[in-house]
Amino acid sequence: MSKHPKKHEGRAKVYSFIPTGEYYFHKGLEAYDRFDFQKAKKYLKRALELEPMEPMIACQLSLVYTETGEYAQSNELLLAILNEMDERMTECHYFLANNYAHLGVYSEAYRHAKLYLERDEIGEFAEDAEDLLEWIHQHEGDAESSMEQETLLYLQEKSRAMLEDGHYMEAVKLLKKLIKSHPEFWPAYNNMALAYFYGGNTDEAFRTLEKVLDHNKGNLHALCNLAVFYYYEQKTERLQSLLKLLEKIQPLNPEHRYKLGTTFALTKRYERAYCLLKQLQKTGYAGSPGYYYWLSKAAFFTGNQKTAEAAWNQLLVLEPQKAGSEPWNEDVKRSKNGEDNQYEELILKLLRSHEIPERLCAIFFMEISGRKRTIISSPSFKSLEEFTFPEKVYLATILQLEKDHEMNINVNVKTGHETALELYEQHASDQSELSVLLVDWFTAFEKMLETGEKLSNPSALAAATEYLSATERNKKKTQREIAKQYGISPATLRKYTNKIADYFIPL
Repeated sequence: MSKHPKKHEGRAKVYSFIPTGEYYFHKGLEAYDRFDFQKAKKYLKRALELEPMEPMIACQLSLVYTETGEYAQSNELLLAILNEMDERMTECHYFLANNYAHLGVYSEAYRHAKLYLERDEIGEFAEDAEDLLEWIHQHEGDAESSMEQETLLYLQEKSRAMLEDGHYMEAVKLLKKLIKSHPEFWPAYNNMALAYFYGGNTDEAFRTLEKVLDHNKGNLHALCNLAVFYYYEQKTERLQSLLKLLEKIQPLNPEHRYKLGTTFALTKRYERAYCLLKQLQKTGYAGSPGYYYWLSKAAFFTGNQKTAEAAWNQLLVLEPQKAGSEPWNEDVKRSKNGEDNQYEELILKLLRSHEIPERLCAIFFMEISGRKRTIISSPSFKSLEEFTFPEKVYLATILQLEKDHEMNINVNVKTGHETALELYEQHASDQSELSVLLVDWFTAFEKMLETGEKLSNPSALAAATEYLSATERNKKKTQREIAKQYGISPATLRKYTNKIADYFIPL
């Protein structure tokens, strides 16, 4: 019995609060009932992360996607429910039918409506499904004549979603199939060029655009994409020449005007960008988050502060997480992030080293800085054509690491990157030692990539690098000491030391 019982009187028990999937699910439902679909999406996505195989959460999130017009994402979830979670949730067939009808893909809308009625003929949505079938039947002639084009547009939209999520190689595979069956569907080529470019294959990106422009001269999307590629690749003369051509174009189509306006904004031709994007606003154009972002930026840099603020407020309604990154805060950010900018400059300088291992180090530092997108978009970022094969494949891989696309990344490169991380974690407090070890590792790594050596066990590779580097510099470190430091056995260290010794030739 306690010697001081009174001390515990009236003391409340304290429990740690760990939100569960169910907690976020109910928060999402509350937001959905208030028609706050952005918050509903946020909560339900978190709920699904915590309980990824819960069909009710997935289904509710799919309904939110439908409300926000993100039909491809909604369909992806609904199909996952039927195929992987619970095939008894027949209502998913009705929701799919409804989504496909909105997309204009009537054959799929018809198929899923029929499936719903076959499997639950007295279900909650039976009457709605019958009405949908009747509507499709009444429009059957129109549907059949436009079916092919609508299917193409749906697949095009799906590939665009893949691009936005960073699934570059998956997008290329889908678009190649689309192009094989429709070799003159130029929007697919344009999206494929973007997938190649952002996936690191710039040569193929340029070749794809050349093919479009050879067969479809004046294709505005191809010309705009080419301007963006020239901008990132710092092909200044070609960019200037192409922008002069684009300035002469006066598009009537709203989507063409939007594409041209964002291209001018991205390449920092803000006057022309503002003119085009503001014209769209006057016509009542219902913009995407990207539209409001570029309108706000173009307005700010042309001195139209009120328009800039109004557009940014509209963006925040769609993407609240953008708060704090307004164009007019960029100067403040620059002053606050002076050290970050200096760090970026050092990385950009290291990228121009004459030694490949040092350039690989720069790519590594670019990844761990958390600012790789900013660095890549810098005008000082060197042309991707100047990169060697090891650099290109490493750069393409780290661009996908933040999304953890295990199906897309190069396993050897991922292991090489994780080995560098091991060295970094061990020596982050000693910059001079870290620099030597990283250059030594990337010297070996470059050669192993070229020979196709299979890499595994980052801890052992890092330990072997440190041991060989210490031996080379006559530093007294025993195998047992280094093995303990990296959490491996001395036998494993000896094995990996022998594995990489032939590749280990310090600069």
